[in-house]
Amino acid sequence: MKKSKQALYLLLSLIVVGIDQLIKFNVVRHLRVGESKTIIPNILSFYYLRNNGAAWNIFSGQMYFFYLISVIAIIAVLYFLFNPKYKSKTFDIGLALILGGIIGNFIDRVRLHYVVDMMQLDFINFNIFNFADSCITVGVILVFIYLLFIDGKDKKKA
Repeated sequence: MKKSKQALYLLLSLIVVGIDQLIKFNVVRHLRVGESKTIIPNILSFYYLRNNGAAWNIFSGQMYFFYLISVIAIIAVLYFLFNPKYKSKTFDIGLALILGGIIGNFIDRVRLHYVVDMMQLDFINFNIFNFADSCITVGVILVFIYLLFIDGKDKKKA
């Protein structure tokens, strides 16, 4: 992968971090913990929540564990992003989204000792999450698509 493509993927990660932090900043500024605001009626609300665990608030309060996992995950994602063996846009975009999401939540953990969550889907009973979580989820889906449907076809063509 050329350096310019790597820079574009890192820029995508930086954009994810910027959007994530901007949303979180505005939620903290305009809502009190536990307060809700409808964004799209019957679809999406912002409900300000402080999460000092992982998804579903598991491992609550284990900040040093999350620091370690985040650093390891960032290193692993950067390794695969810069590894010339992987040349798929799908894979690299997925990694860039994952990287941006990990860094966005890592900033919260280091700075605040919790992650700001706010997105609540009003049409389904689902955990409250944030933009970084969404990017990680979409990124993982793209990586799985690459691994399941693209990776093998690239090797067969070669």
